[in-house]
Amino acid sequence: MDERIKVYDEKMTKTYNNLLGEFATVRAGRANPGVLNKIRVDYYGTPTPLQQVGNITVPEPRVLQIQPWESSLVKKIEKAILTSDIGINPSNDGRVIRLVFPELTEERRKDLVKDVRKKGEAGKVAIRNIRRDANDYLKKLGKTDVSEDEIKDLEDQIQKLTDKYIKDIDKATEEKSKEILTV
Repeated sequence: MDERIKVYDEKMTKTYNNLLGEFATVRAGRANPGVLNKIRVDYYGTPTPLQQVGNITVPEPRVLQIQPWESSLVKKIEKAILTSDIGINPSNDGRVIRLVFPELTEERRKDLVKDVRKKGEAGKVAIRNIRRDANDYLKKLGKTDVSEDEIKDLEDQIQKLTDKYIKDIDKATEEKSKEILTV
């Protein structure tokens, strides 16, 4: 790959990986530790990712269990989960916190699929914006001493990258939608 367009490939890769990370936080009826990725716990005055203050396990398909490394954190973790937007009430026995994921209704599943598709569409728009930036860069490059054939070749490479990432996003969106709709 040409060095001049490597930067745009890296941007597209980051956009795609970011989208996959967003998909991981979408609740799909079964317990997935990824839904806790954005939750921060007040740990001695510092907002700390939940994964760094306790051990997260999946003892049953629809249950997440959080075992804090310090028992004083149980209440703080519980508060952080309650103030987050995951919509699950934690229960604790003083040592561990359990999150029981209710079975999703069909209507809720359809809403989640719409949300996933919206995120997929936003990811594709971001990829196309990167393509536009790359093409703008190539137009400026064309005004220097680079041949038209070389510019055309670079534009083709950018378009192939764009097509590849759009296809990958469509595939990931479809897989996540299927996962959500599977009962």
